[in-house]
Amino acid sequence: MEQVTQGAVVAGKAKPRGRFPHVVRAGDLLFVSGTSSRCPDNSFVGASVDKMGTATVDIREQTRAVIENIRDILRVQGANLANIVDITSFLVNMNDFGGYNEVYAEYFDETGPTRTTVAVHQLPHPLLAIEIKAVAYVPQRAATDDHNY
Repeated sequence: MEQVTQGAVVAGKAKPRGRFPHVVRAGDLLFVSGTSSRCPDNSFVGASVDKMGTATVDIREQTRAVIENIRDILRVQGANLANIVDITSFLVNMNDFGGYNEVYAEYFDETGPTRTTVAVHQLPHPLLAIEIKAVAYVPQRAATDDHNY
C-alpha cells in the first residue's frame, strides 16, 4: 500500500487560513485544498470595497484567479490543469453560475474533469464568491517530468 506523502504549502501563494496544506499527494493522486482568489498579501482578485463600504465581487475575475491559483499549485508538483480528474466548486450565490461557467469553459470542456458545483451559505471571507477544490491524477514517475504547460 502506498503511503500518503506530506502535504505542501506552496511558496508565493496565499498562506492557508488554518493548519492545512495547499496540496497533498496520495499515491498517484494530488488533492488540492479549497482554493480562492486570495493573494499572498491577503487582498482578493475580483473584489473591491468602495469608500462607503459597498463590496463588489466579480465572479468571472474570481473564477479565473482560482483556476490560475490551482494551476500554480499543481505546477509545483510537476502537474498541470490537464491532470485534474475531479473538481468541486463552491458558490456563495447560484446567480453567479453563468459567469463562473463561462470562465470555467475557457479552461475545461466535456472531456473532463468531472465537476460538482454546490451553493454554500458563506466562505471564509465576505469578499469570496467562489472556492474550488481539485483532485489530479499524476503518476509518481510523471511528477518528475516537465509538465508545466
